[in-house]
Amino acid sequence: MTITEQITKFLSSPAFAVAGASANREKYGNMVVRCYQQQGKEVIPVHPLEKEIEGLACVTTVADLPPAVKSLSMITPPQVTEKIVATAIAHGIENIWMQPGAESPAAIALCRAHGVNVIADGSCVLVVLGFRGH
Repeated sequence: MTITEQITKFLSSPAFAVAGASANREKYGNMVVRCYQQQGKEVIPVHPLEKEIEGLACVTTVADLPPAVKSLSMITPPQVTEKIVATAIAHGIENIWMQPGAESPAAIALCRAHGVNVIADGSCVLVVLGFRGH
């Protein structure tokens, strides 16, 4: 698949999750949540401690996501990305977008080995979807 086809497949999910979601509006983990909201997409923040981000109920781990979530945005340090990817694959996530800085060669290899559509080429969901605001 081309990167455009990979992005189209990622964005076709009925619902999205954001690992590394943040309550801090200056952080990319918050901007990605708001970006999905701006697009009218169902989004679920994943955060181990926060109960709510941008008015949305959080789940503590990817393993707690509902089945409608097929696409996962990752705004996490590479070593955290590696841990979450294994859980995401076991949970049935079909598409993983590693935001710039979240990429891990081991996590990318794991996705490819399990047939997961992985976007980790430096593409940014905020740019692709045209995030407005700061």
